[in-house]
Amino acid sequence: MRCRTGLLVSLGLLAGCDRETPAPDPIATAAPRPPSVTPSATAVVTATASSPPPPTGCPADMAVVEGNYCPVVVHICLEQPKVVGGKGHLPCRRYAPAECRSKKRRPMRFCMDRYEWPNQKGALPRTLTSWPEARKMCEAEGKRLCTVDEFNFACEGESMKAHVYGDVRDDTKCNFDRPYIQRTYNYEAWDACHDKPACKEEYDRLDQRRPAGSMPACVSDHGVYDLNGNANEWVFRTDQRSPRRSGLKGGWWGPVRNRCRPMTTFHLEGDYGYEVGFRCCRDADPSP
Repeated sequence: MRCRTGLLVSLGLLAGCDRETPAPDPIATAAPRPPSVTPSATAVVTATASSPPPPTGCPADMAVVEGNYCPVVVHICLEQPKVVGGKGHLPCRRYAPAECRSKKRRPMRFCMDRYEWPNQKGALPRTLTSWPEARKMCEAEGKRLCTVDEFNFACEGESMKAHVYGDVRDDTKCNFDRPYIQRTYNYEAWDACHDKPACKEEYDRLDQRRPAGSMPACVSDHGVYDLNGNANEWVFRTDQRSPRRSGLKGGWWGPVRNRCRPMTTFHLEGDYGYEVGFRCCRDADPSP
């Protein structure tokens, strides 16, 4: 919303999960203490190399997102471009460091796909997919759609950045602010469109997606790529009932907001579009 002073304010919702305290290792505490021996350099290197990596609580294709989330954040625009000869407004070019207005932050720990579906580096993200279809595809992999708060925190991190990479709008870091092209075709859903030459031809005419992970600066603090731009992403609005549980986060390749906190809420669950994709989340396994 816009404040009376012309400042831009972004508000979030509340969600999270508690951390678990690691239990002591019974083998380590029960084993007898060996005699003191000074190991050789070779022995040290060998022991280190053979040690397994610490568990993250997430599958290999997902990133663990962990930290303290601020539900209510204020972003103040410092550089608002003026529209010449028209109404409306252009996206803010630069924000002041964010302010957390919550009394306390909420601990969060969960897993998120590193890339937009199909969650493969170098693949173009799938679009033309409705919210129920995206939800079903995530569930088939033992995952789920991300919640609004999970997307917010994965994108902005504990520093509450306006964009996934920082507070200054920069279309060289993420795939957005590409020129808008007028749509002239009523698309079918993903599979049907790609099976129909006329639909596929029109889709390709408009398409300005980039391969997942191809813009290395468009990455979150936790190692999640393309949370701003490329494709809008379905999220689960847990405070709503069907058919309004669907929200779109992150923006797409066009000249739209493309920030972490804003959400489009007027698209119902059955809607789909050439710019609409998704990624999956799941609960993290307990800390060891």
